[in-house]
Amino acid sequence: MKTNLSSQISLERIPKRYFAPANDLELAALRREEKIYTRIFENMNEGSAYLARHVVELIKKCVAAKNRCVIALGAGRATHSVYAHLIDMYERGDVSFDRVVVFNLSEFFPMEGCAISTLQRLHEVFLDKVNIRPENIHSFSPNVNREDIFGYCVEYEQQIADCGGLDLTLCEVGPQGDLGFNQPGSLSTSVCRLVLLSPETRHRIKKEYNVDSVPTTAITLGLGNILHSSRVMTMAWGEDRAGVVAEAMEGPVTENVPASFLQLHNHARIALDLQAASDLTRISHPWKVTSCDWTDKLIRRAIVWLCQQTGKPILKLTNRDYNDFGLGELVALYGSAYNVNIKVFNELQHTITGWPGGKPDADDTYRPERAKPFPKRVIVFSPHPDDDVISMGGTLKRLVDQGHDVHVAYETSGNIAVGDEDMMRYFMMMDKIAPMFGFDVEQYNDLSKSVREFVNTKTSAGDVDSKEIREIKTMIRQAEATIACNYIGVKPDHIHFLRLPFYETGTIKKGDLTEKDVNIVKSLLQEVKPNQIFVAGDLADPHGTHRVCTDAVLAAIDELKGEKWMKDCRIWMYRGAWAEWEIDHIEMAVPISPEELRFKRNSILKHQSQMENAPFLGDDDRLFWQRAEDRNRATAALYDSLGLASYEAMEAFVEYHPL
Repeated sequence: MKTNLSSQISLERIPKRYFAPANDLELAALRREEKIYTRIFENMNEGSAYLARHVVELIKKCVAAKNRCVIALGAGRATHSVYAHLIDMYERGDVSFDRVVVFNLSEFFPMEGCAISTLQRLHEVFLDKVNIRPENIHSFSPNVNREDIFGYCVEYEQQIADCGGLDLTLCEVGPQGDLGFNQPGSLSTSVCRLVLLSPETRHRIKKEYNVDSVPTTAITLGLGNILHSSRVMTMAWGEDRAGVVAEAMEGPVTENVPASFLQLHNHARIALDLQAASDLTRISHPWKVTSCDWTDKLIRRAIVWLCQQTGKPILKLTNRDYNDFGLGELVALYGSAYNVNIKVFNELQHTITGWPGGKPDADDTYRPERAKPFPKRVIVFSPHPDDDVISMGGTLKRLVDQGHDVHVAYETSGNIAVGDEDMMRYFMMMDKIAPMFGFDVEQYNDLSKSVREFVNTKTSAGDVDSKEIREIKTMIRQAEATIACNYIGVKPDHIHFLRLPFYETGTIKKGDLTEKDVNIVKSLLQEVKPNQIFVAGDLADPHGTHRVCTDAVLAAIDELKGEKWMKDCRIWMYRGAWAEWEIDHIEMAVPISPEELRFKRNSILKHQSQMENAPFLGDDDRLFWQRAEDRNRATAALYDSLGLASYEAMEAFVEYHPL
């Protein structure tokens, strides 16, 4: 069973010469926008092996020169694959860590009574599996008092100085560009100190360490300490790091992106996989740094970029525009600007359709969806009980109105996202209703009393709810989803609550995807035998559930792809409230009228528990319906600016082809 297919989704094959050219001269040309030495690899494993080899080379060099190598180690998840390669090299006899001195880069504070520890994590994933001497492992003491922190941090820095300083700092680039626990706002001269952890950082730590609460503070070596290392090696894997990696490497040096200070280090290097590098110039806009292998998607991206640079729609671009912005190669290939313009204009025009399920009795040669069969059996998979309407509410309504047999499958209960206040609103109402209608008042009163007592004894919002409360919160989400489906017109028996087991931990941290989850999805697919599937494509979603749910669907599809009905099934990926597909990848764009957009908003508002109190709004102050409308309007505005039809809003989709 393949449970990580989402990580293999490649919207466009990147030519190897863009990220791994044959010689250093080509690499220098490609890297001219990058201000940190960078190597890009097809996947995390290749990048980790590269870093591990360089760590081993440095260890041997330092041990030969001074009989020791002093390294500061980070414990972030991205580093674990590097440690795995170092362990393999040690077991093969390629390196000894006997003369390596380790300093822990950062640690949670207070440590006493804390359920998690970066040092413990380092022992688990690396230190206990190689021959590092215990006396050569240095970390922060759990016995230090808060009032003694300043002096203690000075002593920790002195220990490093007594060892001759750091030969290497090895760590990951965090989602905010953080290094260690140096978060946005950290100065380049910052030293070892106590820091306040941001809500985003604490939420990430909860997931990585599988705990419900983490300290609000930590001790970390500062950016000044890191920049004084003789070498800095860092890494980033995955699409969710792409934006901050580009800022750090190609943007200005700024306290808002701590990793950008590595631009000031003469011997810093960063390893990336293709997903993390996707926003770098040589990957996203390669025509600015080299001659290109022009694919249809790359041409589309270049022309959209050119329109944005010139402020012109596609059909008004001239030969001079192409030449002035470095795209003369395209004109030379196609003979004139007009030939390129009309090609891209027609391609984008053909992505627009008001018939997301296919238009019956119509020529579908240039339509995103085929006309037959009609009507189609459709399954919309929704990770949470509101992602369907947030991400594709307008398209969902069209599919129903145009006569298709539409099923909606809610993959998780979403109970953790219901606040206690929203739940207690129902109990306040039921307290009045129960005696009026002659319910078993004693039994109900016992339940009401136990729920109130449990809620009142909670010490934090992260406390695990009782099984009864989780079930009540599940009922709330299911009721809201049912009301929204009824509003749209989905048949009651076509609403499926799958409640995948991986989600049912009662905590923010979820379990791993298992065969049990995949079999539930498979069972529904085999029952419905859809002609069309819609699935979440939020590969960089901030809390992970979307990606796991997508992996469950893709794993089920992979196991069923030999079925006869699957050969006539198309799979469309939508994106949620965090980001939209880039226009060069969009293969179906569904227009939404002002009336349909209001209908979509009302559908989202049926999920009352997910308005102001939803715990995953993040650092974006907009509510889910506001984010969705802004995103849909922005897509329509982009099409409009390119000279295509002007719509109020648009929802966008990319087709998934089973691997």
